[in-house]
Amino acid sequence: MLATFKTLPELFAAFPTEQHAVDHFTAIRWANGRFCPLCGSTDEARIGRMSKKDGTLTNQWKCYVCREKFSIRVGTIFQDTKLPLRTWFAAIWMVTNHPKGIASTTLATDLGITQKSAWFVLHRLRHASRTPSFNGRLSGTVEVDETFVGGREKNKHTNKRKAGTRGSVGKAIVMGVLQRGGELRAGVVEDTTSGTFQAVVKQHVEPGAALMTDEATGYFGLRKQYQHQTVRHADGEYVRGDVHTNSIEGVWALLKRQIIGIHHWVSPKHLDAYVCEMTFRFNRREVPKGERVNALLAQSEGPLPYKVLIA
Repeated sequence: MLATFKTLPELFAAFPTEQHAVDHFTAIRWANGRFCPLCGSTDEARIGRMSKKDGTLTNQWKCYVCREKFSIRVGTIFQDTKLPLRTWFAAIWMVTNHPKGIASTTLATDLGITQKSAWFVLHRLRHASRTPSFNGRLSGTVEVDETFVGGREKNKHTNKRKAGTRGSVGKAIVMGVLQRGGELRAGVVEDTTSGTFQAVVKQHVEPGAALMTDEATGYFGLRKQYQHQTVRHADGEYVRGDVHTNSIEGVWALLKRQIIGIHHWVSPKHLDAYVCEMTFRFNRREVPKGERVNALLAQSEGPLPYKVLIA
């Protein structure tokens, strides 16, 4: 049975030693059976735990299919890290339970590590927080909207300004799809064309769903597959009966408070990772705190080397 905890002190009490943390992560990662992260073998009989000469078990495993040794961290975001798993668990608790996330400078102070290490830790956790691609499409009433992230052109130095000062000029575009009372999907998109917008809608929304958007031209033509309703913000209309995009606009307010209030600035290159982090927390806002930690641990497959992150 997995350990439960509601506070950071309870987390450390649940994992008094590093071995407790290793055992906890092992139970989560191999909940459906042991497998080799190197060759993919699921033959549990041929995956054994190694021991010392005196018979004491170690945290090293060996796959007798590919003949390679590995630890439970291999193939995950914890691969090649020198930080104890207990430290990672504390970082996960703070990321998943602070409503607007945590800055790398603050995490560095709290964990007693360098700011560079804290920044890398946070990006690995954001990598793990991405929405699994195999999630089913949303149904019922679904709100779709986009927001622009970035400073105003008029506030930039003259040599850094781009032509125009309104709309998406010089800004990154984030698009969100939210099922009322259900799941959020969000991410950075390249442009506001109908091809881009409608591809996202068709990927994430079940045909026949009640679709709520604003009057952006990128959504024109969706009535063929959806019960598409729009609100005309340009005319001062924000609610018409059950037709509105207030829920998804509330998500944008949360995202921008996270960026402006906690991080102050986010590069376009990494913006999608910050959106994934916010989406993960939003979708688990009703989940007990300890379960949020376990949920992120369960999504930790896939290493993120530092060279790949900064490339």
